[in-house]
Amino acid sequence: MPAPLSRSSRSSSRPSYRAVPKRKKNVKSRRLSVSVTLFFYTLFVLFIFGLFFLLWFFLTESGANLRYLMADTLITTQHRHWAKYIIGNDELEKRVHRYWSQFDTYSEVQDQGLVHVDGTSTSTIEKQSKPPIEIEDIQGTNFKGKLLIVHDPTMLRIAVPGKAGKGEKVSDMVQRLDALAGVNAGGFVDPEWKGNGFQPTGLVMSGGQIFYNDGGMNTPTHIVGIDKEGRMVAGKYSPSELLKMGVQEAVTFAPRFIANGVGLIKSKADGWGIAPRTAMAQKADGTVMFAVIDGRQPGHSIGATLYDIQNIFLERGAVTAANLDGGSSSVLVLGNQGNQDAAVSASTNKTTKAVIVNKPSSEYGERYLPTSWLVFKDPKKANIRNIWEGLDPSKIDPSKW
Repeated sequence: MPAPLSRSSRSSSRPSYRAVPKRKKNVKSRRLSVSVTLFFYTLFVLFIFGLFFLLWFFLTESGANLRYLMADTLITTQHRHWAKYIIGNDELEKRVHRYWSQFDTYSEVQDQGLVHVDGTSTSTIEKQSKPPIEIEDIQGTNFKGKLLIVHDPTMLRIAVPGKAGKGEKVSDMVQRLDALAGVNAGGFVDPEWKGNGFQPTGLVMSGGQIFYNDGGMNTPTHIVGIDKEGRMVAGKYSPSELLKMGVQEAVTFAPRFIANGVGLIKSKADGWGIAPRTAMAQKADGTVMFAVIDGRQPGHSIGATLYDIQNIFLERGAVTAANLDGGSSSVLVLGNQGNQDAAVSASTNKTTKAVIVNKPSSEYGERYLPTSWLVFKDPKKANIRNIWEGLDPSKIDPSKW
């Protein structure tokens, strides 16, 4: 029989399994070490970058310009209080006060009467051969939007919701009143940015009548309006003055930023931040332009400053211009008749119903509003009634849905 194997022989004939797990453990340890090193290296680089950014952001002039731009942008949103973390609470209050002081100063510039709407000029006769409204695409470095052109300013009316108790979408106003087109108009009381859109701020006039006024008849307020001849009126006036001036349509908002063909905003730094915008302007021949700018949508449009809007209007010959409510309220709607009669850019699809032409920024969709500027073929036939008649403004609950 074969001789038994020696212990050493048996030992040497066995496979060696212990070395493999040890090698794998070493590989895992090295990988973990590399990952930890890379992690801390990344943190270090980010720390150094963040340190230099903070030094630039708070200690340099260019950084300060960006801080104020960011703060101004926040001031136009429901997160105004966040601006204090960028510029401090005292500076925030000073900045808001400074803007309103500027707005008052802008309103003091006397109108030289450069708009002529008499129906006999060559330009007026030429306009009669054009469609009543036109819509153009407009854009800038960080924004895209639409320009609504209304050749006859007397076709404009201020519209209000059809029922008391809450606001109405501009698209619903356009559809209900059979308007050619419409944009959002004045401001409104908006608790926590969740208001029902029923209570305006300041003044509302339609058809030459005061529909709403939360101040005295002799208390001046910033307004944007149209008189009975079709001339745009913008600035700070009392309701009594507006009635004497023959103003027919008006809402409260600010500021007027073009007067007598001159831009009042002197730099982008004074443009009141980057935001969705709606603004109104008029040329010397009476043509009215509404700029509606999309915003807060990276990849599409971030928004524009009022300085940007001012340049757009000046390039097109505006002699008067004023700001309207913006932000998530900014909307341009084309009505059924407008689809048939308007010269619309190729990017706009024609439908048989009122359609939103721009891209509003609200994540909840089109907002409920108390006022809108609507364009009518026959504005005198527009069935617009005063839903605030007999109501006490102090008794309105803007948060109740």
